[in-house]
Amino acid sequence: MNAKFWNQHTETMPRAKLDALHLHRLQALCHYAYERSAFYRRKFDDAKLKPADIRTLEDFKRKLPLTDKSEFIDQQLSNPPYGPTLALPEDLVVHHCETSGTTGKPLGIPYSMYDTLRYGESWVYGMWALGIRPSDSFYFAFGWGNFAGFWSTYWAARRLGCKVISGGGLDTKGHINAIMRLKPTVLISTPTFALRMAAVAAEMGIDMSKSSIRFTYHAGEPGPTALPAMREQIEKAWGAKAGELLGIAEIDAFAPGCPEGDGVHVNEMNVFTWSMDAESGNEVAEGEIGENIITSYVNSAQPLLNYRSHDLVRRRASCACGRTWTKLEGAVLGRTDFMVTVRGTNVYQTAVENLIGEMPEVSNSYELVLTREEDNDAMTVKFEPKKSVPADMWWEISKRLSDKIHQGLHVRLRCEAVAPDTLPRYELKTKRIIDQRPKEFRRALDR
Repeated sequence: MNAKFWNQHTETMPRAKLDALHLHRLQALCHYAYERSAFYRRKFDDAKLKPADIRTLEDFKRKLPLTDKSEFIDQQLSNPPYGPTLALPEDLVVHHCETSGTTGKPLGIPYSMYDTLRYGESWVYGMWALGIRPSDSFYFAFGWGNFAGFWSTYWAARRLGCKVISGGGLDTKGHINAIMRLKPTVLISTPTFALRMAAVAAEMGIDMSKSSIRFTYHAGEPGPTALPAMREQIEKAWGAKAGELLGIAEIDAFAPGCPEGDGVHVNEMNVFTWSMDAESGNEVAEGEIGENIITSYVNSAQPLLNYRSHDLVRRRASCACGRTWTKLEGAVLGRTDFMVTVRGTNVYQTAVENLIGEMPEVSNSYELVLTREEDNDAMTVKFEPKKSVPADMWWEISKRLSDKIHQGLHVRLRCEAVAPDTLPRYELKTKRIIDQRPKEFRRALDR
């Protein structure tokens, strides 16, 4: 129970052995996808490629065509529910989930029993490193629906052998009362909803830092490992250790938080990843920012090979925590479709969010509004001052935030204060980016 790693052998495997294992698995996966999925058979054939042609990791990255979420959505719309991407008989699909569908076109995700077991264990690596053990009890603060992320967290709790308490159907005050009554030790929620619950509890006269919760664990949006200020806020509000996992619903819960608290590690037992320049398609070197390209070993029902995540990441090969799995510094730094160039400077979502988090007068509710001005992308930061801040101070705070962003990112963004409780609240994914650019300037589907 005191072991540092959930699986020390795999989490500390030397790079040469990891790469050899990846090649073996990728070759097997190519044969599997080609033989079982009409979608991938056509992909291979159109590229004049056979599975046997993949002899090295470079062959896989350079020769196999990229795939994109939009392709899978199109296939499903034309031949529901899953189209020719399915690689198993449909009667072996035991669970159906969907992506959030913010564009109006959700992606259906089929899972076999094998997929649910592998997907659930993905969470356990990070939970174990944080200190969560089988004796803990999980409180799920959200409505279940078809959202894949927290269903897979439920599979993780089952894998660990922990008690599960569902808060489905309750409002924010109901969640707080249930936690105080049932005394769980682990809170599962999006990070912004954890802060929202703590704020509402304070209004009710309840201090959640004195509750039974000892750990909070999050996914769905940038959280404790991407935003240090948010981690500090959550840990102070709940009196608990905050952890995070980076996942993509249709891929896997593929990157547990680093115990050092400054990024995530790619779970190389479940996925193979590499990074490319989104414009040229060329692989980028370690330490450079590139789009994360992912292949999952978890999805036997709907394979995903060389899948474009549209997430911008910076990869590192080593880490002081002892894991040899690839590290993504700061988790996701931005999106290929949400990176804007303002007066010649690349501006990433998480960079702006980290600076906002350093302003003690600013609440956790804000939006980054993208527009086009004079043939260039522009970003406006709309934020809510904390309720304790008088209105006659808002202009000064806006100016200081703009100066802080200018100093940190070398570009000046418009900052606009709005009244507290004006911006929307979310129980699941918080929508930070409000893209008001003309359609032709939006480059990819929001996952």
